[in-house]
Amino acid sequence: MATKRSKKQEQHENDLLENPAEIAERLGRGEAFLKQNSKILGGILAAAIVLIGGILFFQINNQNQNENAQEEMFQAVYFYEQDSVDFALNGDGINPGFLQIVEDYPRTDAANLAHFYIGSIYLSERNFSEALTHLEQFSSDDYLVQAKAYSLIGDAHLELGETQDAIAAYKKAANYNEDKYFTPKYLSKLAIAYEEAGEIQEAIDAYERIENEYFESFEFASARKHKARLQGLAAN
Repeated sequence: MATKRSKKQEQHENDLLENPAEIAERLGRGEAFLKQNSKILGGILAAAIVLIGGILFFQINNQNQNENAQEEMFQAVYFYEQDSVDFALNGDGINPGFLQIVEDYPRTDAANLAHFYIGSIYLSERNFSEALTHLEQFSSDDYLVQAKAYSLIGDAHLELGETQDAIAAYKKAANYNEDKYFTPKYLSKLAIAYEEAGEIQEAIDAYERIENEYFESFEFASARKHKARLQGLAAN
């Protein structure tokens, strides 16, 4: 609720505005303050300029680094797509591989994507610990790729016998922006991990979710079969 200003207050303010001596005195106090604190204010201003300049330099430099990295990574991606994984990882002596990209261009989008490629290559070579090291450094706004990365992390953990970590990763994959083509695959992996951990009812629930929500998927028939098998085990 606004307070009502008294006539005395209004009159006092009008007197200040109409009194040149009062105005001059107030301006003088302001000028004196600036003179007394000029070094401090100058230091603050200089620090602000340096900070803003540093931020702009970092952004521009990072953009340039990312563009360079993407150009240099082009050949490594080609090698990856041709299943020449050694060249993709280590380069061909002329063009850098993914490992060189992440070393030379850290904190760029290109290096982030390179971690995904490196992790998937190491996973295919059964180098599960190294696969995890790189896959866990990857992140993406693309929900399909990010879900795939979670799934690969689950695969690595499962192969290492780390079933609870595998379950956590597969759950992330299955629940991350659900998709009718890929979510059933991740649910199937989740069910396998649950069964591996001895959590039979949870495995049944995962298969049942495929049966109820993804009945047009390729995994539907397999999910029904394994659900019935597990229900038989649970009944004994």
